[in-house]
Amino acid sequence: MTEDTKETTNIFGLRAIIEAIESGSTLNKIYLQKELRGSLFYELNQLIKEKGITTSLVPIEKLNRLSKNGNHQGAVAQISPVEFYDLEELIEKTLESNKVPLFLLLDQLSDVRNFGAIIRTAECTGVNGIIIQKDGSAPVNAETIKTSAGAAFKIPICKVDHIKDALYILQAAEIKTVAATEKTEDVLYDINLNQPIAIVMGSEQRGINPSILKMVDYKAKLPILGDIASLNVSVACGAFLYETIRQRISITKK
Repeated sequence: MTEDTKETTNIFGLRAIIEAIESGSTLNKIYLQKELRGSLFYELNQLIKEKGITTSLVPIEKLNRLSKNGNHQGAVAQISPVEFYDLEELIEKTLESNKVPLFLLLDQLSDVRNFGAIIRTAECTGVNGIIIQKDGSAPVNAETIKTSAGAAFKIPICKVDHIKDALYILQAAEIKTVAATEKTEDVLYDINLNQPIAIVMGSEQRGINPSILKMVDYKAKLPILGDIASLNVSVACGAFLYETIRQRISITKK
């Protein structure tokens, strides 16, 4: 895994994007002009399907802005400023370190500022890796990195086809999964977090997908004493991570 400290770069033109994919570059997203046709577009579209790259159909005006009115040929791609880790390799490496694993799964979190804030807190609390879904998740772009205070370059980030895939892999490695959700009577402070743990946080709008909630080992909520029913996801994530650290420090001191 190599690090790249440049900000997110936009590349444009069908052939340039095809070559970027074939060279192994990590693309955050590809913007395609609506109703695009032609042999090069067909070739690019096949690669997009093979690699599972997130795409968005947009009007030509947006492509003009992204390419600064360059000859984009109906396609602009964002190259990620970081490379992503393989989840199974990261889990294996973490287990070999003899430290109690702590992972973080983000179920289609979409706001880049929340994402950046969570990355920063995760790095500060010793999280071994952050797992996101390829489709529907906030990108690792320049704004994410700025909000993370550079922590995005210091903590492993994994992309999976679906959060369910990651849950299966983690549970097979005997890592317990804890979902942050209001749909439970169990309070976070009653959960044993001094064991191999992966915390699952949901999206800003809908929380954790119901199908994911059915798979986790524990569900936990934070007590809310005020009138507002929920916390910002990055704040809630910080509370979950620091409670994990508090429990582990308490056990160590005994």
